[in-house]
Amino acid sequence: MNRYPLWKYITVLAALVIGLLYTLPNFFGESPAVQIAGAKTAVKVDNQTLEKVEGVLKSNNIDATGAYFEMNGPVGTVRVRFATPDIQLKAKDLIEKALNPDPSDPGYTVALNLLPASPNWLSALGAHPMYLGLDLRGGVHFLLQVDMQGALTGRYDSLANDVRTTLRENKLSASSVDRSDQSIVVRFDNQETRNNAASELRRRMPDMVFTPSDSGGTFSLQGKLTDAAITQVQGNALKQNITTLHNRINELGVAEPIIQQQGADRIVVQLPGVQDVAKAKEILGRTATLEIRMVDDSPTAMAALSSGTVPFGLERYTDADGRPLLLRRQVILTGENLQDAQPGRDQQSQQPSVNLTLDAKGARIFRDVTRDNIGKRMAILLFENGKGQVVTAPVIRGEIPGGQVQISGSMTAQEAADISLLLRAGSLAAPMNIIEERTIGPSLGAENINKGFDSTLYGFLAIAVFIIVYYRLFGVFSTLGLAFNVLLLLAVLSMLQATLTLPGIAAIALTLGMAIDANVLINERIREELRAGHSPQQAIHLGFDRAWGTILDSNLTTLIVGLSLLAFGTGPIRGFAVVHCIGILTSMFSSVVGVRALVNLWYGSRRKLQSISIGQIWKPKQD
Repeated sequence: MNRYPLWKYITVLAALVIGLLYTLPNFFGESPAVQIAGAKTAVKVDNQTLEKVEGVLKSNNIDATGAYFEMNGPVGTVRVRFATPDIQLKAKDLIEKALNPDPSDPGYTVALNLLPASPNWLSALGAHPMYLGLDLRGGVHFLLQVDMQGALTGRYDSLANDVRTTLRENKLSASSVDRSDQSIVVRFDNQETRNNAASELRRRMPDMVFTPSDSGGTFSLQGKLTDAAITQVQGNALKQNITTLHNRINELGVAEPIIQQQGADRIVVQLPGVQDVAKAKEILGRTATLEIRMVDDSPTAMAALSSGTVPFGLERYTDADGRPLLLRRQVILTGENLQDAQPGRDQQSQQPSVNLTLDAKGARIFRDVTRDNIGKRMAILLFENGKGQVVTAPVIRGEIPGGQVQISGSMTAQEAADISLLLRAGSLAAPMNIIEERTIGPSLGAENINKGFDSTLYGFLAIAVFIIVYYRLFGVFSTLGLAFNVLLLLAVLSMLQATLTLPGIAAIALTLGMAIDANVLINERIREELRAGHSPQQAIHLGFDRAWGTILDSNLTTLIVGLSLLAFGTGPIRGFAVVHCIGILTSMFSSVVGVRALVNLWYGSRRKLQSISIGQIWKPKQD
């Protein structure tokens, strides 16, 4: 009656073993580490970088507990672990000096970090510790203000190009097209041309309002975005900046960064585990803006370049190999026109290539430019930290319609992947300023962990003492089931690589209190069956079976609330809800399946069982 089939015992045992394996990495803590990543588009981090770092450490008699190179997408990162923070700081200074001989123009980002200290055999099994939030691990918190006027300025620059294109397509001659503050001013030689241009521009550009004006014999149009268009530009700028920050920060392997919108023009960035505020600012400063311009390879430009001068209307830049180029100042396209960039191969030559996808406006502009400039070179620039660098400058072989652009040439597959990532993630829609910064030290995070652990431990012990005193041996079973529940909860959170925060620890403590409720229901039901005159074996069987419905109902209603918090909550509330929902599921399994397996093992084989240790059974008084 009270014997499980073998497969159920095996299921419980497997859950116990898996729970132990995946919970274990959380008890090894973290090691101080130094992390090396490229600070420029042209700087690659690879195994050679790792060998150079190891050579620097060896020559200075510094022992590392582990050093490895890994690819985070198409971007490489070197990480080196050390035994103590003092060795970490010393190694960081030495590596910084070796990799960045010119501090004013660093090629590498050398940052302090914390890495899991769990053994390699656990990592090989896929057992990794939970991520810890900013309040538990320490790190930096930034509040960024997005320059919405800068976003509008960039939009008006792009619209000015659209106006020029529209007028050229309709053969309408304008004496000048300029951006004036937050508007576009178009000047004409006569009123008729101005009126025709106004009609065509209003038709082609519905997001703008064009107002004619006459002064001093000059006929002009002033174009301004509508209020709805301004709101859309600012919203898109905020979203694009958030996406860019995500991609750039993920390149450095920061575990579970929090990047989210706050208000209409602010972004909150939290980087757990980053101890160096200066390096954290450098991470945020790596955001880049993308521009596409034409290269001037004319004899006059080449002669000026050779003599070291730059003609009016041109700017001097260098490509990835350090060769100088002269580019026209006029910006053809910006990152706002780029929808996607993926690495690939040229179908004819099978050489690595970068495949770009432009939006409708960008596709139209690109078609016109490539049609009018066959045989000339077009440069793709990335501006990082105020410095522009040409990523690639391919020759235009023919008109490119449809917005599908392929860039190929002397590049490797890795370089194609790197360029794709930078083009995808490198465009900032608007400048940003740090208006608030906070640092939470690792010691404060450790104190939060200790307090959270102590509160959970003391709650567990208080429940265990009460339940054992009140229910005797069945109280011991319930306590073991409660420990099994915590083990499963931590294992599931580790397998999901969830981020644990202080609200999450509170949810674990709450789960303990709720999990014991199922055991109380079962134990009291068994007592009722014994009072009703059933044999101990029957009482155990009926107690578990009849308590199941009540346990399911109570946990289901609580789970609905948890799912609501998960669906509609944000930040700490979602962290609490995740742990809360998983804890409900693990508590049902541990209480109903796990505890019953213990009871069946202890009492199930006894055929003539006369009594069970479940505390005082109060029988009703007889009238």
